[in-house]
Amino acid sequence: MKLNRDVIARTALGLLNEVGLDGLTMRLLAKELGVQVAALYWHLKNKQELLDAMAAIMFHELNDSLEGPRKGADWTDWIAERVRSMRQMMLSYRDGARVFAGTYVSESELPRSIELTLSTMVDAGFSVRDAARGFPALYHYVIGFTIEEQARTGTAYTDDNPYETDELAFDTERFPLAAEAAPHLFDSRSDRGFEEGLQVILAGLQAHYLR
Repeated sequence: MKLNRDVIARTALGLLNEVGLDGLTMRLLAKELGVQVAALYWHLKNKQELLDAMAAIMFHELNDSLEGPRKGADWTDWIAERVRSMRQMMLSYRDGARVFAGTYVSESELPRSIELTLSTMVDAGFSVRDAARGFPALYHYVIGFTIEEQARTGTAYTDDNPYETDELAFDTERFPLAAEAAPHLFDSRSDRGFEEGLQVILAGLQAHYLR
């Protein structure tokens, strides 16, 4: 197998599910590929470039079959489905959201993805400037939510997951509101929680920009 950037990144994504982001090292990756560590640096300058290459593959998976909204479709439905798909893509990899966050993706699909998103929002009445400002609120929400969601799965803890114990219970007499809210605040794998936050942001975008 010829070593190249794509092969290295795909191997790293496979290892990611086994060891997580913190356990993914260039040394471990080189061992998995059966090469010396120095061989990796012919293709990637450092670990950040590795993460960029991994994120590029994830981005391609997200946008491989991307199409614009059907005629007459509501812009919120199309945008919401984009955001849901992004979350599911990141959830398909252990620590996927942490890998994706802050990476530089220069895939050929990027301009088309941006163009379809902007045109969908502009057709709904947004200015280009407002669409460019508004969509990142959703983008940052899904990444932040998913990072928190994956962090609470317990894979990083050596003992029992504290988010799945009664330790989260608050003193109902001293902190009655916190005690009542605890099941909602610390639900570590909540599709319903994600959807509620998504709808709040969509409603906020509509109210703020389409008044």
